[in-house]
Amino acid sequence: MVNTENELIKRDILHITKEDEGYPMHLKELSGSPAELYYIGSLPDDNMPSVAIIGARNCSGYGRQMAREFAREIAAAGIQVISGMARGIDGMAQQAAVSVGGKSYAVLGCGVDICYPKENKELYVKLMDSGGIISEYPPGIPARAEHFPLRNRIISGLADALLVIEARERSGTLITANMALEQGREIYALPGRVTDSLSYGCNRLIYDGAYPAVRPYEFIDEFLSRYESKKGKITGVEDIDEKSRNSDKIAVFEAAKGNVYKFLSAGERKVLGVLDYTPKSVSEIFYELSEMEDIKIQELLQLLTKMTVKHLIDCVDGCNYSIKS
Repeated sequence: MVNTENELIKRDILHITKEDEGYPMHLKELSGSPAELYYIGSLPDDNMPSVAIIGARNCSGYGRQMAREFAREIAAAGIQVISGMARGIDGMAQQAAVSVGGKSYAVLGCGVDICYPKENKELYVKLMDSGGIISEYPPGIPARAEHFPLRNRIISGLADALLVIEARERSGTLITANMALEQGREIYALPGRVTDSLSYGCNRLIYDGAYPAVRPYEFIDEFLSRYESKKGKITGVEDIDEKSRNSDKIAVFEAAKGNVYKFLSAGERKVLGVLDYTPKSVSEIFYELSEMEDIKIQELLQLLTKMTVKHLIDCVDGCNYSIKS
């Protein structure tokens, strides 16, 4: 364990206590906030809005896609993204945030000199330059199960609002949401099908009063309105509306999408037209297609196999299909 200031400096690790100037005001105002923080890179800017994006580790294709879409738009608007760099929703959201040049901060359940989980090493390195790596645990302390519930209070504490992408009925994500409520943070949740176990937690949060997050630009507009009503007008944050938001990026995305669709057969286009990011069974796909035109089940199976091989769609559990996430 590294515990001297000289050793910390050598390793580009910074240290700040609750009594020091520069300690995050978001945390200082909370009871039970950490007495000290270690970090690499920087700490979130108290004068800029921030949103914590969290969700299930074992997420669905729908959750992965929505985490990326919301995080990209939020970060592109100049809003800081806070999360825990965990596998699943957390890491995907932070990766998407830095991919558009946004600021993101990861709060770890171990020392900041340890990349956990190891598969997020690339993201870990990017965050050093595009935000920061933060922990209340001294360098050298390994990740332990009991660290993560405590870590989560810092994630929600550093943010002005919490956005939950996917959560099961009983999960650490919902525990974090409860912490955020106790801290006085706004809660937003992504709606999902009532039959999907990964959407149960979000749907329950909405039922209990959380704001539904339906589209990224609508979320940003509502969040910023609430933020500014409490803290006043801010600068450096982009105003976004449905028609004009990120027009250059949208144009690039649509052009790339057009290049893919240009080479699709009529049958492949129709299959994609009935699929989304939530897997559908062959019978569901067949039923929806047969309402539009005459199609044989064997023909559909051949199309699905061909499209899976071409990486246009994902095959889930061997018999369900979704748009490639």
